[in-house]
This record gives sequence, structure tokens and C-alpha cells, in this order.
Amino acid sequence: MSRTSPHKHLHTPELSRRGLLKTAGGLTAALAAGGSAAVLTGSTAGAAPATFTHPGMLHNWGDINRAKVRVAAGDDPWLSGWRRLTANSHSQSTWTPRPTATIIRGGDGQNYPQLYNDIHAAYQNALRWHVGGTAANADCAVRILNAWSSTLTEITGNADRYLAAGLYGWQFANAAELMRGYAGFDLNRFKTMMLNVFYPLNDRFLREHNDACITNYWANWDLCNMASIMAIGILCDDGAKYDQAVNYFKNGGGNGAIRRAVPFLYSNVEGYDLGQWQESGRDQAHTIMGMGQMGALCEMAWNQGEDLYSYDGRRFMKAAQYAAKYNLGMNVPFTTYTWGSGQNCAQQSQTVISSASRGQIRPVWAMLHYHYNRRLYLDDRYISQICFSVAPEGGGGDYGSTSGGFDQLGFGTLMYAK
Repeated sequence: MSRTSPHKHLHTPELSRRGLLKTAGGLTAALAAGGSAAVLTGSTAGAAPATFTHPGMLHNWGDINRAKVRVAAGDDPWLSGWRRLTANSHSQSTWTPRPTATIIRGGDGQNYPQLYNDIHAAYQNALRWHVGGTAANADCAVRILNAWSSTLTEITGNADRYLAAGLYGWQFANAAELMRGYAGFDLNRFKTMMLNVFYPLNDRFLREHNDACITNYWANWDLCNMASIMAIGILCDDGAKYDQAVNYFKNGGGNGAIRRAVPFLYSNVEGYDLGQWQESGRDQAHTIMGMGQMGALCEMAWNQGEDLYSYDGRRFMKAAQYAAKYNLGMNVPFTTYTWGSGQNCAQQSQTVISSASRGQIRPVWAMLHYHYNRRLYLDDRYISQICFSVAPEGGGGDYGSTSGGFDQLGFGTLMYAK
């Protein structure tokens, strides 16, 4: 069987039970409309689908097929997104992986850039295979995934090791999900690596928060670890892990839980509802990073039939509108934000929104715009404006060589435009 056809070696996609509920406008929509926290806690205990949909993380078959057909037809904006992908050095089939047994982020001997560079190379080559049908790109993605799963045994460092486990956990799982079923890819060994190396750190952080006050760490720390647990759950068809991530999003005690990540709401500000993001008083780089982390979590859940995008009265959309509006140069309200820090929960406060890194470009907006505006037909004025102001979106390697440019996988114009 030829490997030039991008779907020949992949399993037939399965429709999840939760997907049927979503399509029918059933339980998921009812929960998203509102309800008490106590009711929602009980209702979400068995949220995992009876059968997971594959591919079912950041991209489903519809996304992949649409991009493939539109690029082949030479249609924009997909073609512009495709050109950004093919121009990226990480997407070349000649990429050589640099696996190592121990990855260190934080403290002495840091070497984590070689992990995130290889992950983005695997992801970008996987996209090129799916959209362009080139076996050389698929083979490259598999070489990278297999090299790391046969080598990596530990992620360590100072507290930043939890960031590495979270960020690179969900990204790595997404690359693997795209190569599921491809000849030569050792999926079982890759699952073992994710379960033994990444998940224990993800789980420990959400339970213990590095022995600090539960509100000490910013929202992104929780969110990347939640996203990693969800992605590992989907990759491994593990409903308990999937539920762990969903339930933490809805009712967790840390700052990544939706009501803590968006602590203050503002109604009808110049005609739009807004939500203050937990890191808005810190800086805008991390605020925009949060849009990408929560967006990834919501998109993965959506593809398994769980509508976190709309949860709690579309609280996340209000936060994205808020962040987009401010980073477009407009004013937004700000309520003094106070939290407990350190090991003893010493109180700290921020009284004004931070202008640091205001307007920074990160490839996070297409996912949000094409969901809220094109799937749900909602007026997302500020998200839409910032989305098109930075289109077409690139990915890792297009936004600088440091870790901030690799916090999201990107290429939203190619994969989400509708």
C-alpha cells in the first residue's frame, strides 16, 4: 500500500458518545448554559467519551480534509497558511532529531530547547504529510517521535520542570495523534513515554503545586498541565485522565480553573461582554499565552464532544475578547487582583493592567475566531480583528528562537479557517 496517500495507514475515525450528544444539542449544551458548581461537579464525573474519536485533539478529520482540499485548489487563506508552513525550517523532511535521556528546564544544564524544537518539527512534518500527502514528511515525523520514545526517561530542573512537562506534553501528544496508525510509528512505546515521563509531573503539579500556596502559580502553569493530561488521556484512550482535566477546568482549586483564570466579568462594555484574565496585571505575553493554552484545552475537548469553549456562559470567550481588545490598543476595565503567594499564601495585589509586551504576536487567535465566529456564528469583534491583523499564522520557529515562540503549535489559518 502506497504511503503517498495521507490516509492509507490511519484508522477510520470513530464518533464518540459525547459527539452525538453535542450534535443533538444534548447534555453538553445544557451544562454549558449554566447551573451550580455542585450540580456540574456531579454531572461531569463521567464526561469522557465511551469511545474516543481519533484524530481528536487539535485537529479532526474535517479540519484535515478541508485544509487538504483548499490548498490543492489554491484557495486563500489556506494557501497562505500552507506557504508559511512549508517555509518553516522545522517542517522540512530532512530534520534530524536530537533526543536525550534527560531534559532539564530551570537551573543548571538546561537543554530543553532541543525537545521543543523536535516536537514542533514532528508536528509540522505531520501537517505537511496530512495536507500535502508527502511520505517523506510522514517518515520524518515518525523518526522524531520514535527517537524520543526510545530515549527520554526524565524531565527535571527547578520548578520550571512542570512547565516543560505541561507544554511539551500536550504538544508531543498532538504530534503523535496525527501519526497514529502510520507504518513504522511505535505508538505503544510513545504512550509509555507519555504515561511514565510526562503524566506523573502533570498530575503532581495539579495536586501539590510544587508545595506552594495553590494560587501561587499563574494560570498558564495549571493550564499546560491540564492540557497535557487531557491529551495523554485521548492518546491513550484513558477516560480517567480525560475526566481529570475536564473536572479541573470546571472546579479545580488552582488558577487554571475557569473561574480563577477569569476572575472578573464586565457586562456590555461598548456593547460586548469582557472577562479579566488572571495574568492581565502581570504582562501581555503571558496573557496571550493563556489564550493559546486554554484554547488548546477547549479545542481538544470539543473534538471529543465536550464544549468547554461555552462553559459558564462562555467565560473564556469574554476573556479572549478582553485580551484581544487591550492588545489591539484599546482600553479595558481592570479590577484589583489579589492572590496568595509563596508557601504561606502571602497576599499580593495588582492594581492596574500591565502594558508589558502589549501587542505581542502569538499564533493563538485563529483557533478562537474560527470557533466562536464560524462555528457558533457569534459576534467576536475584538478576537476577529486581532486574528486578521496577524494572519496568516505561522508556528514554532516563526516567532523567535526562545521558548515563548514555541508555547503554541500554531498554523491556525491553515487548519481552522472556515
